[in-house]
Amino acid sequence: MRKFDAIVIGSGQGGVPLAKKLAKAGWQTAIVEKRWIGGTCINDGCTPTKSMIACGAAAHVIANSQEWGITVSDFKVDLEKIVQRKNKVVESFRGGATKGMEKTEGLSIIYGEAVFTGEKTLNVILKDGGEEAITAPHIFINTGTLPKIPPVPGLDTIKYLTNTSIMELTKLPSHLVIMGSGYIGLEFGQLFRRLGSQVTIIDRGKQLLKHEDEDVAAAVKKVMETSGVTMHTGANVQKVEQIGDTIRLQFTANGENLTITGSHLLVAIGRTPQSTSLQPEKAGLALDDKGYFKVNDQLETNVSGIYVLGDVKGGPEFTHISYNDYLVLYKRLVNKEDTSIKDRPVPYCMFTDPQLGRIGLTEKAAKEAGYDVKVACLDMTRVARAIETGNTQGFMKAVINANDDKLLGVAILGPEGGEVMSVMQMAMLGGITAKQLREMIFAHPLYSESINNLFMTLEK
Repeated sequence: MRKFDAIVIGSGQGGVPLAKKLAKAGWQTAIVEKRWIGGTCINDGCTPTKSMIACGAAAHVIANSQEWGITVSDFKVDLEKIVQRKNKVVESFRGGATKGMEKTEGLSIIYGEAVFTGEKTLNVILKDGGEEAITAPHIFINTGTLPKIPPVPGLDTIKYLTNTSIMELTKLPSHLVIMGSGYIGLEFGQLFRRLGSQVTIIDRGKQLLKHEDEDVAAAVKKVMETSGVTMHTGANVQKVEQIGDTIRLQFTANGENLTITGSHLLVAIGRTPQSTSLQPEKAGLALDDKGYFKVNDQLETNVSGIYVLGDVKGGPEFTHISYNDYLVLYKRLVNKEDTSIKDRPVPYCMFTDPQLGRIGLTEKAAKEAGYDVKVACLDMTRVARAIETGNTQGFMKAVINANDDKLLGVAILGPEGGEVMSVMQMAMLGGITAKQLREMIFAHPLYSESINNLFMTLEK
């Protein structure tokens, strides 16, 4: 049995930098990866989807070029070339991450699938054949999640798509039906509509993006419908079946029985943790009722010395949170700092066009928490930069604590919404008040300059 100081299972956005930093700190470290270095973000998530979304944005500008006084008589979408471009970007990112790990002294990369055999022992079924037993006093789990597949009658008999397989299509779907209206469903829905597919989204929730305020969710729905996407909310799929080359879904929505037929079906109802395949029970590790590892505010499980990073612990499932998990653990274990994930800010961005950037509390959550709130809203039709660029969909919203004039939360649905949200995040962390933001000098005519006008709405 090979002995290490630390073993990292999974090479996602938390596992890779943690393994490298531990090795550089003198810990003999092993990282076990069953597939590719980089985890979901590089291989199946952020990197490939945003690469393809950029192509969708280009198609949208060309298709609507007359709005900017440019006439394009005809254009063609080559999905195969779009996928090739995406693959090139992914391979570049993955290759860079792999090379960085390979040249790190004290770090061993083991390709294979790990399972616990005891509290601090693992058996790895090697990718190239054979097995290897390894052990370490410190074990870090960074195995992420997989697409969640619902128990819909007939679904197991058809060739449905997931967020991974849809990006390997080389022929454009004539009609893409999507189950689920979370970030994955909405981003892919708008992307394929822009590339030329008919798109229908079916979701169980009565409101899109159930964690957002109703006005934000309604505005996002309007964006999708304006893009040409058909939306069915409050829907429950009863049956799925293959009819020749098409897929037929029977569902109920708002008391009606409906049927829809599409060429392809994307299942995007959520994610499920990759935890049980590790055989955590052999290490005595506790899972919650959804299969996520239970951790404390220091990311430690119920077994001393075993920690969890990223999506497989539940909570906010974002790449940047996984990366911050690594910082929390490294600072705590190596630098002996008193770090914790408690009360950390959770910014996020949905990459529809326009983007939805979010940080802090929603208006609803702030009121439920007992705050006396003020709300500032500014439509993007009143933002100079948005008017000049011809991108006026969406609005800006800020929730303010009326007692101290500081920000509680922000939603920016607009062009570069994530970038504007990040400016507001810095203001929140710095304790800057709404009045200060209203009077702050921003370069003209940036989108961020509209922050002045957003808080001027409070003067009415």
